[in-house]
Amino acid sequence: MEDKKVIFSGVQPTGCITLGNYLGALKNWVELQNDYNCLFSVVDLHSITVRQDPVQLRKRCVDFLIQYLACGIDGESNIVYFQSHVPQHAELSWILNCYTYLGELSRMTQFKDKSAKHENNINAGLFTYPVLMASDILLYQTDLVPVGHDQLQHLELTRDIAIRFNHIYGDTFKVPEPYVVKSGAKRIMSLQNPTSKMSKSDPNENGYISILDTPDAILRKIKRAVTDSGSTIKFEEGRDGINNLISIYSAVTDKSVSEVEAEFDSKGYGDFKLAVAEAVIEHLRPVRERYEDLKKNKDYIEKIYSEGAQRAAYIAQKTLSKVHRRIGYVDRKYIKK
Repeated sequence: MEDKKVIFSGVQPTGCITLGNYLGALKNWVELQNDYNCLFSVVDLHSITVRQDPVQLRKRCVDFLIQYLACGIDGESNIVYFQSHVPQHAELSWILNCYTYLGELSRMTQFKDKSAKHENNINAGLFTYPVLMASDILLYQTDLVPVGHDQLQHLELTRDIAIRFNHIYGDTFKVPEPYVVKSGAKRIMSLQNPTSKMSKSDPNENGYISILDTPDAILRKIKRAVTDSGSTIKFEEGRDGINNLISIYSAVTDKSVSEVEAEFDSKGYGDFKLAVAEAVIEHLRPVRERYEDLKKNKDYIEKIYSEGAQRAAYIAQKTLSKVHRRIGYVDRKYIKK
């Protein structure tokens, strides 16, 4: 890899990439590709903290990776791979478990939230999930990690673990920093509950737009989007629904909020919603078309993730070998046949 700063991003293959994911994160990541060494991992090891249908998980993992590529992630200049294809993730996770305190893990708010949602399956993996996340990041001597607010606590733990290990054994891990998206990036909210972030886990499918939604589905969802009792297209405090639609239109057209307000100065909600829907449809059209083309090219997709895993494993093993030496493991000797 060239001498650039390293960015690692891991995303669970949970369904689809939403318009919110795309505008809030993926579009920014695409712009980072020329300036950073980027690793994009489909983190399937994390997925099994919740019971999965094996057939569906396998299909969803591949589909999610294809969506990454369709959004503009370059699978050849970046490293794009499945987490389970690089066993160093799991091995380092066990080692770092031994340098993580029980009290630290018990304070993780996501464990509490997920335990409440999965009361019949509160497993050890759910509890130690943040240590695996730390391993994902530290394996690659990562400089920057794009994280949302809900993952900041996990990144802080990653930093604590790295600092603790380095203090005991000397400089081993780079201590990562959060990557803050560029100023002005849009936070896209639910179409049905505009005080909450747009999420693929929303029980109401009208609350989110998938990047793979058909034009008819996008039009229907935006027409049903919650607004308020007003009639003017103005970005104002307390008007969460219309503010969200203005943010979406602004993001997909690259127009400022003031430009959007001026464009629809004398228009009503009906005209505005139609314009938002048409703009979103056109913005996502090349993504959908690229996705359909990639789905037909199984050999290319397999090449991307198999070569990605080989490249990731090479980097990961260098870190893991250093860790082994630091903690006192006997050097591995493999007999050549």
